[in-house]
Order: sequence, then C-alpha cells, then structure tokens
Amino acid sequence: MKKKFVLRIDEKTMASVEKWAADEFRSVNGQLEWMITKILKENKRSPKKSGTKGSSED
Repeated sequence: MKKKFVLRIDEKTMASVEKWAADEFRSVNGQLEWMITKILKENKRSPKKSGTKGSSED
C-alpha cells in the first residue's frame, strides 16, 4: 500500500527533479521514490522486510 501526502517544494528544486526524472525516463513520483529509497539504503534506514507475501515492497 502506498500512502499519499502533500509535498511543498520550491520551484527551482522541483524543476531540477522534473529534469532528472525526464532524463531517466521516470515520472516525478517515481524519481522521488527512487531518491528516497536510495538515501534510506545509504544511511541504513531502509524499512525492515516483513517476509510475508503482499508486503509494501511490491
């Protein structure tokens, strides 16, 4: 399950994210998810795997 939320971000930062997403053939949402996941892994803060089918990792 994915949770929705509102993100307030300045225009220049958003333009940079949009450009990066387009360069990598991702949606902005997909790019933000990828960025967040990458930073979480790099800082050893990734969510723990539940080991059950149907987990939020799908």
